[in-house]
Amino acid sequence: MNKKLVLFVIFLVTVSLFPQKRAYTLEDHYRVKGVSGPSLSPSGGQIAFTVTNLTLKTGKANTAVWLMNSDGSGQQELDLGEGSESSPFWGSDDNLLYYTKTAGGATQLFSYDLKAKKTEQLTDIYTGISSPVLSSDGKTLLFSAEVYPDCGADMDCNKKFTDASENGPIQANMADELLFRHWTAYTGGKYSHVFQYSLSDKKLIDLTPGEWQSPVFSAGGGTGFLLSPDNKTVVFVSNREKDQAATTNADIWMTAIGTPGGENITASNKAWDGTPAFSPDGKYLAYRTQLVPGFEADKFRIAIYDVSTKTHKIISESFDNWVNDIVWAPDSKTIYFTGDVKGYSPIYKININSNVIEKVTGDLSVGAFSVSPDGKKLFLNYRLNHKPGEIYVFDLASKKETQLTSFNDALLDEVDFRPMEHLWIDGAAGKKVHVLLVKPHGFDPTKKYPLVVNVHGGPQSQWQDAYRADGQMYGGYGYVVAFPNPHGSTGYGQDYTSAISKDWGGKVYEDVMKVTEHLANLPYIDKKRVGAMGWSYGGYMMNWLQAKQGKSGIFKCFVSMMGLYNIESFYGTTEELWFPEWDLGGQPWNSDLYKKFSPSEYVKDFGTPTLVITGEKDYRVSYTQSLEYFTALQKLGIDSRLIVYKNDGHWPSNLRSMPLYYNSHLEWFHKYLGGQPAPYDSKLMIRNSAY
Repeated sequence: MNKKLVLFVIFLVTVSLFPQKRAYTLEDHYRVKGVSGPSLSPSGGQIAFTVTNLTLKTGKANTAVWLMNSDGSGQQELDLGEGSESSPFWGSDDNLLYYTKTAGGATQLFSYDLKAKKTEQLTDIYTGISSPVLSSDGKTLLFSAEVYPDCGADMDCNKKFTDASENGPIQANMADELLFRHWTAYTGGKYSHVFQYSLSDKKLIDLTPGEWQSPVFSAGGGTGFLLSPDNKTVVFVSNREKDQAATTNADIWMTAIGTPGGENITASNKAWDGTPAFSPDGKYLAYRTQLVPGFEADKFRIAIYDVSTKTHKIISESFDNWVNDIVWAPDSKTIYFTGDVKGYSPIYKININSNVIEKVTGDLSVGAFSVSPDGKKLFLNYRLNHKPGEIYVFDLASKKETQLTSFNDALLDEVDFRPMEHLWIDGAAGKKVHVLLVKPHGFDPTKKYPLVVNVHGGPQSQWQDAYRADGQMYGGYGYVVAFPNPHGSTGYGQDYTSAISKDWGGKVYEDVMKVTEHLANLPYIDKKRVGAMGWSYGGYMMNWLQAKQGKSGIFKCFVSMMGLYNIESFYGTTEELWFPEWDLGGQPWNSDLYKKFSPSEYVKDFGTPTLVITGEKDYRVSYTQSLEYFTALQKLGIDSRLIVYKNDGHWPSNLRSMPLYYNSHLEWFHKYLGGQPAPYDSKLMIRNSAY
């Protein structure tokens, strides 16, 4: 038989047996189902979790509570009525499941009896509840809510003053001290407090009265308060320093159940303490701690507080990366934790007596996880760039992993979710820079492709090999995308993380340039079609690259999102002042770093087309930074576009705002780098939401 004919037959058979997947599109991001959890029942026999479905056209999301057996069988969506549910957790047995849901305009607590298949609304509190914690006997509920300190637990009083504030003749905000607004909202005189609520007689007690945030805000989540296993002690996190805008000194407090106030048990440490977790036997309180006051990116360590001796000890000092989530094993001698390590967040374990640390899982990007009651299994949710999150069980003895849910398998069979390649490229100070690289759909090594370099924000954070739309979107439209972890990134030792402080435009800039030059010289990269994008500090780096590369550099275009432009004015408009005061060595009037590293000082060197994106409610990096930058670009005659989201802050809404965000990127990159066209016209998207 003719050789060409044989090859053709083989090709036809291959195509029929292994259908070719198509490229990832903007619409596909909104077809990914968000699987969250797992929440393990007391016996370990059942798992509650949530599944979120997004609808791009309507801009709506719906989250439902699901249930399955711990081996993955018997998966079912619970019929809990209209609307979205969240945060499922178990009572004292496997029959009673709790969850939160919006009712009457506020989030309330509900229960579901699995045998009777009956739901019941347990709270009807004006402010709504957040982060519910239930006592083991099911009688007492702890939750947090924002209230006026003068009102405390008096909900009629809170309603009266809220109505007056929102509907009064004068619409204004007034402040007598800093941190009067945070992220996307003005405080309006309200403070987060921890409340105790009796489910039987509906009695409500404000456990943390006063003009303090208790618990403190945490961008990484976590409740910030809990009950001891014997239901006698409440633990919460609070910052009681006078200058709230310039201190990171959160502390852990303890008080008897039903007793407002409490004792500060970490007062001796003037840096951050938080994320408390009682051991199952109640003898120890584990928590995360930092040791450098004012430095929000100091290493997060695990500390142990002995409840009987009232002594503290740090047990994870040998782990030279950030500790994230901590979960006790049933033996009260072992703690499992996740940590940022080289583009992943795997699970580790540590013995609280020997301090010996062992890596438990492989290189995974783990979210939530639970330990089985017998201590033999881990139930976890993880994702990789080419694999959206699902729930798995990990057998600790055999090291065998089994996937329990498969909500995204059909989409994965249809769409080419691209994997990340891991490169190590020479950077600044003799260090190798870890770069996560995504090649485009249908990649052909003999062809030339445009390159987009994506610089992360934080700046002390890391790109992970974990599904997010950035890691798929641009590859789906024909670009090679690079995600470098330059100096300042977590996961490569604390010295590497700390190296960015007081050096914003130094080693990171050198890292980014060396990575870009290396990648541009690869045989499949078109070095004449190189662009860059970044969010927050990444947006700052776009503006700094604009300042440094001159009018004829390697980058043909930039996308600057929520980026810092005029560093002096940034200081006066941001809210958490401890960040610039540490990272830039003081205030603008006593540190020359504000001018040294400010892109606004180098306007005469600008020359690169830039898309600028911001949000009016961004109180972290004021949208005025982007307005200043856009004004300069326009007056210089540099092609530029400005997008200002009216109702978004530092993180635009995933459903209502991100479609335009991605589409505008694709338009800009197509214009200057020649990738595939964007699916929509961004101007029409703004005019007509039914895109």
